[in-house]
Amino acid sequence: MPAGKPDILVVGAGAGGLAAALELACRGCAVTVLERASGPGGKMRALEVGGREVAAGPTVLTLRVFLDELLATAGTRLEAELPTRRAEILARHWWPDGSKLDLFADPARSEAAIAAFAGPAEARRFRAFRAEAARIWAILERPFLRAIEPSLPGLLGGVGLRGLAELPRIRPFESMWKVLGEHFHDHRLRQLFARYATYCGGSPFLAPATLMLVVHAELEGVWLVEGGLAALARTLARLAEARGATFRFDTEVAEILVEGGRARGVRLASGERLPAEAVIVNADVAALAAGLFGPATARAVDAGAPGGRSLSAVVWSVVGRAAGGPLVHHDVLFSADYPGEFAEILARQRLPSDPTVYLCAQDRPAAEAPPPAGEERFLLLVNAPATGDRRPFPEAEIAACWECVGRKLERAGLTIEVRAMRVTTPATFARAFPASGGALYGPAPHGWRAAFARQGVRTRLPGLYCAGGTVHPGPGVPMAILSGRQAARAVLADRASTRLSHPVAIAGGISTR
Repeated sequence: MPAGKPDILVVGAGAGGLAAALELACRGCAVTVLERASGPGGKMRALEVGGREVAAGPTVLTLRVFLDELLATAGTRLEAELPTRRAEILARHWWPDGSKLDLFADPARSEAAIAAFAGPAEARRFRAFRAEAARIWAILERPFLRAIEPSLPGLLGGVGLRGLAELPRIRPFESMWKVLGEHFHDHRLRQLFARYATYCGGSPFLAPATLMLVVHAELEGVWLVEGGLAALARTLARLAEARGATFRFDTEVAEILVEGGRARGVRLASGERLPAEAVIVNADVAALAAGLFGPATARAVDAGAPGGRSLSAVVWSVVGRAAGGPLVHHDVLFSADYPGEFAEILARQRLPSDPTVYLCAQDRPAAEAPPPAGEERFLLLVNAPATGDRRPFPEAEIAACWECVGRKLERAGLTIEVRAMRVTTPATFARAFPASGGALYGPAPHGWRAAFARQGVRTRLPGLYCAGGTVHPGPGVPMAILSGRQAARAVLADRASTRLSHPVAIAGGISTR
């Protein structure tokens, strides 16, 4: 780190905080990252289970362009830092009637699979659906997703004189479920592509059809990273350190200090005070709104979101032996009643009685291959309401949900003989990410206003910035990385425009450790 006091503090070492730290370090800034956990990653987490590291968060990388751009700034490439391979099979999908469908990285193979699964007319509809999802992405990427200050006027201005005509083409006023019904006549395909709303923590019955752009993101390519995304987090921290950033783990921030109407540093839970010219908070924006970093920061962001909290999850990280039907790296076992599943989660605030199950067989390639010999690592996930702070689910209810999962696997001809297992619940996530209630994606993406109501990287308090999946441009590792870079660029632009002086001392003593 450059000599002297740190001029930028990053609170939190999730994907957004890591990206901000690396970007700023590459641009010659003195950066200190403060993380209350014992290592980097945030939701890019893994757990020790039965003596092995098992993923308990995101499992693959999509939209590699955002990571590639960050690494290019650092003068490196992903392949030079971590072994990766592109998935041939994006996912294998299973339905209660015994039918199965694979989607592939090769669009022609997906079309052929859909034609065999549901007929050539559905394959043609899939082609048209892909084209519409790609068009929505193209309309939004530059003027909205990459914008530091997102707004509806900015979006309209970004697409030029045709802006008003383009707005309906992103389908913001119709639900994803409705529009998918226009594209697909086979209810199974409608259910398959509706699931992508959950990637943003939303219900396809409430989220706008604009979220079809998420499908485009995955169809553009999925990469497996050796060691999982927890290894990617460690790599980003290592690269930032090599370029001068300092990391302090097991370090909790109690308060963001305000002086002269701007953020000027932090007070740690230990009582130590650290000065700064700018503070980037990579935590759930709800923690700022709730005043967990002090009353001044609570007024710096919006108090709530129009769609409420996004989904949470129950996650089982497992080591064991699998038998039965062929698994690939990604498998999705659908419920028989998709509307009923979301009614239970969102309206009744309970775990679904017939959940859709995401199963990641972490030791299997995303291609046809013989299963590995011996024990394997698995992640199994079902969506859940974000009630971890106000109504934690009793152990008996979690156990009953696990039994439902087991029965669903058995009906598909699958069994997993468990040797070791750890369970993460909405209450676990609520403790790890304060004020979230266990919501994994920040505000729910429900209704057309949700995207524009999302907190941007700048706040109302000068010197205070946000990064991560709960702020613009949205959830997921690639978007969190983009938000971190946007926060870093906002800091640099604001500092250049105001020619800020070096941070002054804060009463009460300063440590430059």
